[in-house]
Amino acid sequence: MYMCAKCKVYACSAGEKKALPKNCPMRNEPLLKEALSEYEKPENHDFYVTSSEIESLGYGQWVRVKETIEFCRRMGYRKLGLAFCRGLRKEAEIVSDILTRHGFTVVSVICKAGGTDKSRIGIAEERKVHPGEFEPMCNPVFQARLLNEQKTEFNIALGLCVGHDSFLYKYSDAFVTTLVVKDRVMAHNPVGALYCSEGYYKEKLNG
Repeated sequence: MYMCAKCKVYACSAGEKKALPKNCPMRNEPLLKEALSEYEKPENHDFYVTSSEIESLGYGQWVRVKETIEFCRRMGYRKLGLAFCRGLRKEAEIVSDILTRHGFTVVSVICKAGGTDKSRIGIAEERKVHPGEFEPMCNPVFQARLLNEQKTEFNIALGLCVGHDSFLYKYSDAFVTTLVVKDRVMAHNPVGALYCSEGYYKEKLNG
């Protein structure tokens, strides 16, 4: 079993294979070779090289929105998809405006598109946020299908729920990047809970 999160060697970062732990993924050379060959495919090569160049160009300087803009510009994308959560609709408008000012065409689709009550998919009333009321389901498959139908070249996920974002990634024809991840408690900054995992949030995370 691979346990990179527990590694204290990080031979991969030094390019030093002599000190590989016994369970290091780098020992799986056939799989490594197969993975590397994927980057050589026409549909992947330029995308990967560009993303790596962006890492270098904006390292420690560009915020993620800026990185996203520069990446799309260098890839030659003109039509972008924005799949966002209703709870971040104000942020979605800001992002859409920024991207538009940079010359992109932005197709935006809200998570509640379809206006279908959660009961339609089998969610019990007591599992709704507000039982007994009309409560529209998040519809990431519909979001992806709508963006596919509009032939977006690259899609951006903004604040979709855990799991719902996974459906967007799965059903989107275009590559997807995440600009914002949802954390209703930590102001959409989930790493904050990790920084407090031995202090203020210790009991909440271990309970």
